[in-house]
Amino acid sequence: MKRAKISKKLLRVFGKTNARFRLIGEGDRVLVALSGGKDSLSLVHLIKNMQQHAPFKFEFQAVTVKYGMDGEDYGFLQEHCREFDIPYEVYETNIYDISQDTMREGSSFCSYFSRMRRGALYTYALEHGFNKVALGHHLDDAVESFFMNMLYNGSLRSMPPIYKADRGVHVIRPLIEAREEQLRNFALENNFLTIGDEACPAMKIATKMPYNRAKTKEWLRELEESHENLFRTVKASFAHIHEDTFLDPKHWNRDDIEFK
Repeated sequence: MKRAKISKKLLRVFGKTNARFRLIGEGDRVLVALSGGKDSLSLVHLIKNMQQHAPFKFEFQAVTVKYGMDGEDYGFLQEHCREFDIPYEVYETNIYDISQDTMREGSSFCSYFSRMRRGALYTYALEHGFNKVALGHHLDDAVESFFMNMLYNGSLRSMPPIYKADRGVHVIRPLIEAREEQLRNFALENNFLTIGDEACPAMKIATKMPYNRAKTKEWLRELEESHENLFRTVKASFAHIHEDTFLDPKHWNRDDIEFK
């Protein structure tokens, strides 16, 4: 059985995140969303490594959501998982056909297909007895989402490392403290073939590209050039939230305030 080369730094970040937020533990059955991109490939290999070395037992399986489009071929992912002894299955859906009737032309595709894909993952997890779904979001995703929510939606919101979905399954993000560059380097060092945006259904539909995310990503890249500790500082701020310093009265200590 082949094993991927994983840097000690990435292993350390992954291990600390899991221990800190107790993402995977004894007896868990974890469904890993495997799109074939660098992030999800990194995630599935880190979980595989964890299963081999952790002092507790858990099960995991990778799954790729197939949208039902012409030309979808995940043969290379099947071969990859076979080569590295990773349990894997392709889950066939009709998401693409549904989108033809329910998605308006010119609308943003990111949130739509993300929501549909997430629903398919929940369905598969519940039907096959998985209690957790692992997603490949990393720190760059979380920071980008934070600033996008603040600048475009007027809310302070990011990506939690774990939450319970409405349908009962727990969603975990074991890479949430890892940098995107670490995952890119992992894929490059192992010479892994990866899937990019070309696999997205929106490439076949007249949709609006995610301009705001690309713009935010570029802005953060430029900002980091002059503030090298930018992401480290923002990550620290995510763990030190002073809710009573904002304009939402429900977070204030009313015992200290006299209302007249």
